[in-house]
Amino acid sequence: MEIRKEQTGNALTIFLSGRLETTTAPALAAVVKKELKGIDALTVDIAGLEYISSAGLRVLLNAQKTMGLQGTMRVRGANEIIREIFDITGFSDLLTVV
Repeated sequence: MEIRKEQTGNALTIFLSGRLETTTAPALAAVVKKELKGIDALTVDIAGLEYISSAGLRVLLNAQKTMGLQGTMRVRGANEIIREIFDITGFSDLLTVV
């Protein structure tokens, strides 16, 4: 998985590509933990994501919990397969997916 970040002021966009799964989720969790200090708007762009496992969903949920205390979070660019995973797991109700 590739992780790329862009920050403008207090807004951060994290771009993900590849597979967000058990072996790659810890890298994203580390980025989220480090980069969210002082951020009040987080966008996670998953247009390049091919697959997401429960480990990846857990990282997104933890990011949402953090951002719920300090600002907003949205997920954009989900392909049809990942949108279906969000729907089946109920994550489309927990996350702002645009």
